[in-house]
Amino acid sequence: MPPSSANSTDSAKSAGGGVQSLERAFDLLERMADAGGEVGLSELSTSSGLPLPTIHRLMRTLVSCGYVRQQANRRYALGPRLIRLGESASRLLGTWARPYLARLVEETGETANMALLDGDEVVYVAQVPSKHSMRMFTEVGRRVLPHSTGVGKALLADVPDDEVRALLSRTGMPAATEKTITTPDGFLAALADVRRLGYAIDDNEQEVGVRCLAVSVPGSPTAAALSISGPAGRVTESATERIVPVLQQVATELSRSLASAGS
Repeated sequence: MPPSSANSTDSAKSAGGGVQSLERAFDLLERMADAGGEVGLSELSTSSGLPLPTIHRLMRTLVSCGYVRQQANRRYALGPRLIRLGESASRLLGTWARPYLARLVEETGETANMALLDGDEVVYVAQVPSKHSMRMFTEVGRRVLPHSTGVGKALLADVPDDEVRALLSRTGMPAATEKTITTPDGFLAALADVRRLGYAIDDNEQEVGVRCLAVSVPGSPTAAALSISGPAGRVTESATERIVPVLQQVATELSRSLASAGS
């Protein structure tokens, strides 16, 4: 009998024991996301090192499954079926994070949040409220622009400056309060402070009277940040010195948990 198609190059086992064609398909999807969601075959070939015929076969399969669509200009874009997968994964990640957020509330006394970078926006995927009668509340699923939030700064701190400028040019930088940063240079300076300090601050920039402290989750499979938010009268400079180490420790522990789950 002739060899089965399962033994072809695209379906062969990878060095790690997985199915090579699946690994390649997911790699192409991630490269598309990194490129903004739309690419040409030649771009994918250059970035991945795969030959054009292999990429064309994989993309044709992804198109037939609805995970990629071909544009009128012959370029390929991420498809609508990925939305359902992403939303489900975001909910599960938020559920996974809730015990860590609860610990933040216990140790800081303030409302704790988890947020992801989704395209050009920040989306809140989990929250545990403070036990104080005066507390902050952000609806899970709420989307905000990153330039006016602590989590947005934490999420973008390690993104190259040219990519940050491109994002800001797409979203604009509307002022939510008189303290909102509204210039790209001002925002890039704030990101430099995040890298230097190891945490981000929203000081009355999204809402008057509210301060937020945020850190990224290191090594997260998707860009994620944890934050606490509370009245400016409670989240003071002295409180910041106490809260930031707790934020950083909990983010590190969540990162380890996510890494062990994925291994």
